[in-house]
Amino acid sequence: MYRILLADDEGIVLNSLQFIIEKNFGEQFEIETAKTGRGAIEQAEHFRPDIIFMDIQMPGINGIEAIREIKKMFPAIIFVVLTAYDKFDYAKEAVNLGVFEYLNKPVNQKVVVDVVQRAMQEIDTRREKRKSDLQVRERMETVIPVIENGFIYSILMQEHFEEDVENYKNLLGITVPYGYMMSVVFGDNQQGSYMTNAVGSSVQAQTTYYAKVREILKDAFSGSIVGSISANKLPVFIPTSQLHMEYNDRIELIEKSRYAVKNMNKATGMIFRIGIGSIRKIKDARASYDEAIRALYSSRGSVAHVDDLPIAVEYEDNYPIDTEDAIFEKLREGKTEECMLETSKYFDWLAQQYDTDQMSVKLKVLEFTLQAESIMYRSGGHTYRFGSRKDYLSEVFHMSDKESLRQWFLDKMRNAAQNMTTGSEDHTNHLIHKAKEYIDNHFQKDMSLDDISRELNISPYYFSKLFKEETGENFVEYVTDRRISKAKQLLRDPEKSIKEICAEVGYSDPNYFSRIFKKYQGVTPTEYKEQVGRGN
Repeated sequence: MYRILLADDEGIVLNSLQFIIEKNFGEQFEIETAKTGRGAIEQAEHFRPDIIFMDIQMPGINGIEAIREIKKMFPAIIFVVLTAYDKFDYAKEAVNLGVFEYLNKPVNQKVVVDVVQRAMQEIDTRREKRKSDLQVRERMETVIPVIENGFIYSILMQEHFEEDVENYKNLLGITVPYGYMMSVVFGDNQQGSYMTNAVGSSVQAQTTYYAKVREILKDAFSGSIVGSISANKLPVFIPTSQLHMEYNDRIELIEKSRYAVKNMNKATGMIFRIGIGSIRKIKDARASYDEAIRALYSSRGSVAHVDDLPIAVEYEDNYPIDTEDAIFEKLREGKTEECMLETSKYFDWLAQQYDTDQMSVKLKVLEFTLQAESIMYRSGGHTYRFGSRKDYLSEVFHMSDKESLRQWFLDKMRNAAQNMTTGSEDHTNHLIHKAKEYIDNHFQKDMSLDDISRELNISPYYFSKLFKEETGENFVEYVTDRRISKAKQLLRDPEKSIKEICAEVGYSDPNYFSRIFKKYQGVTPTEYKEQVGRGN
């Protein structure tokens, strides 16, 4: 069904157009008419036509003015202009307004039918596109929360590669490098800084109120990324382009948060609170979330911002916190040269800033060195030995010049950064070496994958996968190769029988041993023994 409005001050024109449309299109159209420009505007408001045939020359408000007014309200309406005058200015104005067709009176039936058919096709195309767009939007409404939750989970749990975060940012349209976290907590009531009935309220919110709470947060905080409910907490990430929030912006944020809390309380019947962390680089958002949680526990208000409370770390105005963060970021990534560049920059700042306070400089050097090595040890693959750093204190405190201290610092930091990437490799090499050693010493016995995995204290699945990746052959192939190699040595001894050799290389069935040997060597053990015997 389509709606069409016919606007013309001549009754005979209206009747003719209505007759042509009804005759050729039957009940496909619902038709209304108007005889003035004002009447056309009023009809358009309540009738909402798909197509309007508009005469230009009508009393009062003319057709062009009426089109302009109607388009403000309903820009999708298709207009067909009718006129008894071949006036260029009117035609030009009609084209500027984006009318569908411009027709001179009198128009015949064929022309009207053709224009209406084309207008119907245009309407059908638009409707189909609108339907498709709505379907896409509906699907996205289902998918976007999943993507947002994946992004939140990645940055909070730090279980991601750098490209994972970039992919999430692209999918969510995040183009800025910074952001801050909110922790939205809720319960039946508030007792001090804690919420009661965390489990019950979490179940209720998840099953009944999540969509509404998410909508309120989205409306309150532009561009916000909302995670899923965990216990009675809901993490929210707010992207921002600046690393520092101005005072007035913080006040505005707190007011928005208070308003959102009121709306969530009213919508759910539960009690909500919002904690807000500081702005961080996106990959460091976990620290902002921890601050948001601590802010809530340090306050009893409905909204708590970390910058309002004595819980955030504060630095001297000129302290190079970005350089410090960069040192340990590059260290964790195993980017040795970049880490050393930042470390060198930091030491130069220390030496210049505290030229007369050498003890503080030395303490900071020790602090960073121990922190770097702690990160290195925790990355895995290295054995921590309690007494390995017993000389650090005396070494540093007895250094009398800056250059010696600088070199000591850079050497320790370089070693820690390099070992971030070698630890896993060293551990793998150690495991493979032990595995090969075990096989060489035990292949004469009945030996299984489970036996060697137990010896190495790792799962059979992991050992099998690791052994294949590192040696290029699987465990069974390697053991068989060692047994066949040993068998070839023993077959050179004319005093040893095939049966004895079979047992010495770990096979209990001589027939099976013969088949395996031939598969690898192309001849049976007996034939091989004869060949090497002739060679001797």
